[in-house]
Amino acid sequence: MSDRAATGGADINARLIAARIERLPFTAWQLAVGIIIASAWFFDAVDALAIAYVLPVLNSSWKLAPFETGMLIAGGYAGQAIGSIAAGWFAERWGRMPVMLTTLLVFSAMSLACAFAWDFGSMLAFRFVQGIGLGGEVPIMITYINEFSKAKGRGRFALGIQVLFAVGLVASALMGVWVVPNLGWQWMFYIGALPGLLLLPLRWMVPESARWLASKGRYAEADRILARIEAIATRGGKTLPPLPADLPPAQPAPCRFGDLFKGIYRARTISTWCLWICCFGTSYGVGTWLPSIYRAKFGLPLQQSLTYGFIQTAATLVGTLITVFTIDALGRRPLFVTGLLGTALPLLSFLLIPAVSAESVLIRVCIAYFFLAALVLSLGMYTAEIYPNNMRALGSGVAAAWQRSAATVGPLIVGTLLPGWGLDAVFVFFGSVAAVAFLVCVFFVIETRGRVLEQLSPQLPA
Repeated sequence: MSDRAATGGADINARLIAARIERLPFTAWQLAVGIIIASAWFFDAVDALAIAYVLPVLNSSWKLAPFETGMLIAGGYAGQAIGSIAAGWFAERWGRMPVMLTTLLVFSAMSLACAFAWDFGSMLAFRFVQGIGLGGEVPIMITYINEFSKAKGRGRFALGIQVLFAVGLVASALMGVWVVPNLGWQWMFYIGALPGLLLLPLRWMVPESARWLASKGRYAEADRILARIEAIATRGGKTLPPLPADLPPAQPAPCRFGDLFKGIYRARTISTWCLWICCFGTSYGVGTWLPSIYRAKFGLPLQQSLTYGFIQTAATLVGTLITVFTIDALGRRPLFVTGLLGTALPLLSFLLIPAVSAESVLIRVCIAYFFLAALVLSLGMYTAEIYPNNMRALGSGVAAAWQRSAATVGPLIVGTLLPGWGLDAVFVFFGSVAAVAFLVCVFFVIETRGRVLEQLSPQLPA
């Protein structure tokens, strides 16, 4: 099947990128790439929550004020906000792989630096720079996975890889419970530097995104990458099904920031930003403070405070696993609506039933985080689905920047509300935030299940 005139001398197959991806079966190549990227996500998650389990020790040894505690939490997220936007912009110009490699190197090196922090100022500086690497890495990885996924089963495949982020959160909690009291807080950051070992496998085994190459008119390179995967899929005499006939050939297109607000993408961009802000402001604002709250507010020993933090993280993991296996059956929109309602109600209940014990807090927070897990896991994938190839990384990066900004402000809000308004006000505030996200979801979220990216998110007219 060729048509040289249609592509100025190139085989038409070199432009049928979406059609060729749609007909690919699952192969050992996808498994290998998924394992490498999932491993990076795992350690990202370990370090993302490491600060929560380190802070109860640092609060005592460095005599931190509540505002300084909030700054250490928020500083990393501020760096992530900058990293997300920068990485999204550069990934549209340089490619997905160079940006993934660079951000992974920055993240790992600065995690190691955090282990040698000697006071509040040094830790804040190291966490900020480390955040730039982490903030850039995660949205580009989500973009990459979506671009090599076919429409059928895309949710389960993409989230199946991302689920190691949730496993990493649980691992971080387990490590915090044992590592911090027994080995010292520095070891949480030594462990966080391990993703640096993945640089070589990423460099040599994971190719550039074929969809990105095609969006830049680099059809020959995209063709070589897909031909290699097709060769793996046809080993042993296997054959590939015919190319789907209803998918358009790839077209080069520029990346412009203003396109995020043009045509159908205006409502998608604004509503998705709102979801990122509300969901992750709630997730990180409450979650990163809880071990310290259990210890300071209810007088729990360090070990018990960390254990309660682990229980809450385990509830998130259960919700995450359920999401992986239901996302393609139920669809994105029903899961989002249910998840946000299930998050808002337990937190708003503190308006009527005060936090009289650590256990009363733990139960309601576990319920809220169980439901919030659907959003925390899936929003990145959903965001990558609703933008075209030429601005997918930018759209994902800017949305993730709002996530990081919310994660920056969320802990500061807790640090502000807690002394003057009390613990119940903290939970009611974030319950109200989740309720706002619920309304946005009801009116603006679109269903993306089972739809090819190019059909779901067409390129804007030139």
